[in-house]
Amino acid sequence: MWQWQWKSLRPHRPKKSREKLEAERMKKVQSYIDEGILKTPELIEVFRRVPREDFVPEDYRDYTYREAPLPLPALEGTISCPHSYPMFYEAMKLGQGDYFLEIGTGSGYGAALAREIVGEGGRVISLEIDRSAYDFARSNLSRLGYSDIVLIRGDGYLGYEPEAPYDKISITAAVPDMPDTFLDQLKEDGLAVAPIGPIDNQKLMLIHKDGSMEMISESAVFVPMVGRYRHRG
Repeated sequence: MWQWQWKSLRPHRPKKSREKLEAERMKKVQSYIDEGILKTPELIEVFRRVPREDFVPEDYRDYTYREAPLPLPALEGTISCPHSYPMFYEAMKLGQGDYFLEIGTGSGYGAALAREIVGEGGRVISLEIDRSAYDFARSNLSRLGYSDIVLIRGDGYLGYEPEAPYDKISITAAVPDMPDTFLDQLKEDGLAVAPIGPIDNQKLMLIHKDGSMEMISESAVFVPMVGRYRHRG
């Protein structure tokens, strides 16, 4: 179901200039401010600064700021819609000094945003199970100078114990419910955000260490997570 949203977009040699894409980025960020999706000044500045277009496959670059998922060089993965990232990071109050775990690196865009947000005192660890997506993200992040992001190719369902516990965890693929591995790797006051539910009935949820949840959005469409699944409880 998620694929139709980008399969209707025809790949083509990009025509938009960097200046045009930058103008679209500023307009997009302003729309998030107006809609109340982006509120925190530090996050607003980061979303204005990080060029999403540098994380999009060249043939789809002109669609960078359209509200549609875009394809990755992976079997099933996509680059999430632009509004997903401010929704995740505002809800979890991602900020300076946070130790942050991202499950599902995708293109690397979310990790780059997070690295800018957490600053020198923070740390970003990102896991990607798909080899092609991992290589794409690693190339993007390296090209743009994000050399201190810990990028791991592995099963996101297992989290990443060597860097735990985390202040915040972002799960960018849908899970049936919150796996216990993520709860175990959160700090006591930590927060996670995940789309939870089947593909036709997902809800974006803010999750606390004790497993309690608050709904961020009653409608979400993310690719299902693949890997070793551990049911909570």
